[in-house]
Amino acid sequence: MPAITNDTVQKVWDMLATVADPEVPVLTILDLGIVREVKVSGTGENEKIEIIITPTYSGCPAMDMIRMNIRLVLAEEGLKNYTLTTVLSPAWTTDWMSEEGKQKLKAYGIAPPNPQQNVCTPELFQQEEAVQCPRCESWHTHRISEFGSTACKALYQCDDCREPFDYFKCH
Repeated sequence: MPAITNDTVQKVWDMLATVADPEVPVLTILDLGIVREVKVSGTGENEKIEIIITPTYSGCPAMDMIRMNIRLVLAEEGLKNYTLTTVLSPAWTTDWMSEEGKQKLKAYGIAPPNPQQNVCTPELFQQEEAVQCPRCESWHTHRISEFGSTACKALYQCDDCREPFDYFKCH
């Protein structure tokens, strides 16, 4: 195992920046804001790395794959003395997504979360949020289903270009 240095935290962040989201492969787990913190504790042979992650949903099925991909990236670099800690509180929010990640979503054809959510309340199922089409940028859209290709997305359709698209829901 390589010696852990003062640069370890940055090296781990750099490694984590290569881990793609298995459901939206154009995004990294850093784009999504899933990685909350990287800590190094102890000294010498007793130094340990802790990576704190928060799933986008408490039951997100992609988290097992994300944990495995984190382990693979760390193993490729020879790091063994680490723990992955999942923290559910505070709950993940789309506010934690990077602006670059939101632009990647749009370029991929998924409407990113609105900068200011119009609807993100318990009444979500009774109201429809204005969502911009990622293809033609029209605001004339409507929700087809509260659930899209994954639980974190809703399915919308553009009334102008008629294309269906996923919308990364607020939470």
